[in-house]
Amino acid sequence: MGMRRRAREIALMTLYSLEFNHLKNFDCNSLLTEYKYALSNVCNMFHLGRNNNVYNFSNYLVKNTISHLDEINNLIEKHSKNWKLERIAVVDRNILRIGIFEIVYTKTPHQIVICEALEIAKKFSSDNAHKFINGVLDAIAHKICISK
Repeated sequence: MGMRRRAREIALMTLYSLEFNHLKNFDCNSLLTEYKYALSNVCNMFHLGRNNNVYNFSNYLVKNTISHLDEINNLIEKHSKNWKLERIAVVDRNILRIGIFEIVYTKTPHQIVICEALEIAKKFSSDNAHKFINGVLDAIAHKICISK
């Protein structure tokens, strides 16, 4: 498994952990102060220290996904037909958040971001979740690519 895939998986586990523990207060300010502790816990499970590329990329993804959480959540709701954010499974919601962050705010090609999100969904989510995730990310990617 590649370094970036592993980092995305750790970012997903970190966001999942934060959301699971702070379901009633899942807001940017509280999460930005607490994410490093959650990230360190997840990295410790995999015996990863702070001085490596996996940790650094995971940290980048989590920190910036949280920083843009309101905009990202709005994009999810706008592009997931008939689905309120809270009805989307926690794992799927956080796979979408990371993918949307990368599509909207980085130069990573959207095809790579979507492919990575789908592989992670197949590993961590339900059997059909990847179809939903693909639809939402693809719609956002097409909108972003057209407007650039």
